[in-house]
Amino acid sequence: MRPTAVSILALALVTTAATASLTSCGSGSGSSPDTVRVSFKQSMDNSVKVTDNYLAGVKKQFEKEYPGKKVELVPIKASDADYYTKLQQMLRSPRTAPDLVYEDTFLINSDITSGYLKPLDSYLAKWKDWDQFVGTAKTAARGEDGKTYGVPDGTDTRGLWFDKRVFRKAGLPLDWQPKNWDDVLAAARTIKNKVPGVTPLNVYTGKPAGETAAMQGFEMLLYGTGDGTSDPLYDKASKKWIAGSQGFKDALSFVETVYKDKLGPDVSDALDPNYRTTVWGELMPEGKLGINLDGSWLPQTWLQGSGRAWADWSKDLGLAYMPTQHGQAPGKVSMSGGWTWAIPAKAGNPGLAFDFVKTMQTKANAEKWYIANSGIAVRKDVADDPSYVNAQPGIKFFTDLVASTHYRPAYPAYPKVSTAIQDAMEGVTTGDASVDKAASQYDTTLKDVTDNQVTTK
Repeated sequence: MRPTAVSILALALVTTAATASLTSCGSGSGSSPDTVRVSFKQSMDNSVKVTDNYLAGVKKQFEKEYPGKKVELVPIKASDADYYTKLQQMLRSPRTAPDLVYEDTFLINSDITSGYLKPLDSYLAKWKDWDQFVGTAKTAARGEDGKTYGVPDGTDTRGLWFDKRVFRKAGLPLDWQPKNWDDVLAAARTIKNKVPGVTPLNVYTGKPAGETAAMQGFEMLLYGTGDGTSDPLYDKASKKWIAGSQGFKDALSFVETVYKDKLGPDVSDALDPNYRTTVWGELMPEGKLGINLDGSWLPQTWLQGSGRAWADWSKDLGLAYMPTQHGQAPGKVSMSGGWTWAIPAKAGNPGLAFDFVKTMQTKANAEKWYIANSGIAVRKDVADDPSYVNAQPGIKFFTDLVASTHYRPAYPAYPKVSTAIQDAMEGVTTGDASVDKAASQYDTTLKDVTDNQVTTK
């Protein structure tokens, strides 16, 4: 789908804002050999300070362990899409490149291909703790050249959060576990009919939600189609992206049904880039959302000291895995991603940056981070520690989903593929495109953004 004049203008404004922000960053990471500049994504919700507080603690520890060295934290408060734009702007110049950056695994291969990141193998070879990281997490930070470009700080899984208060009013079981997509929609329709004033089902959608829509919304559906034995988005054997699949259309049909039948939020709300903050900070605590297709990390919003403390969240909410389309094996589906700490190719102090990573990733600090941000451990020694397993309700549920989870084909073209998925979702959400039209437009875009490396199945 071609970008509209509005979207072009929006992109221009984002780029201009990013450039202005970068200009104000000063003389760049190379300005002091004794200072490590650490850039990270700051929550759009001012009351959520999980990352800020954690990094402030590590900064204090690091500066004590390395006398004379300083840490400068460089937060970027932005939506996911804007964060990626600003980060890439920063990475292009030695003047603006930080020494350490927080990289989403879905974007890391694109930044590797662009030459923005430094391989870390020489550092990792001398770091004994690297052996504690699970293989799948290491793979997520590895480039197509076989080198590793990031240190993962956790992973995540996804499922269905449902409100027991709403379910009681609707007469739905409090141990609800849908067996297929029809069961999910049926529960949403029951909520719509019996509990007025409540949004029955939330599925993130459209371009404003960015990768959240593609991964948490669409791919949680797409990967539940078919027989579950092959990737429905990318064919590894032929190294081509898959277009024209029935599963793709079925996933779009589910999204269309949610919004056409008014089982989801109002379209204007769903396409608000800040809607996630509304979901976590208002709708769920207030009992105004029946079912939410979302991630394992949500409790970080509600823990004591978060600014939006919700003491009864584990009593008020239930968890169910997302079923496959027809209940076919393996019966459940999840998507996993995560973030990594990476060193820019143009960083001024790469060695000092890796020293900071080692401080962040001690067993004690890693466990503290996983618990604080409701993450899933990628260190084996932490995953085996009862204090982690029992730290928070839901950890075992989401950790168990790792056995049936999927990872995005995070190749360099993926960010553009993701955008094409978001376009298709938005078309059926607003009613501007039928499922067939949206799928056809996706196929056309896919050929363009992948240099026609496309196959059909």
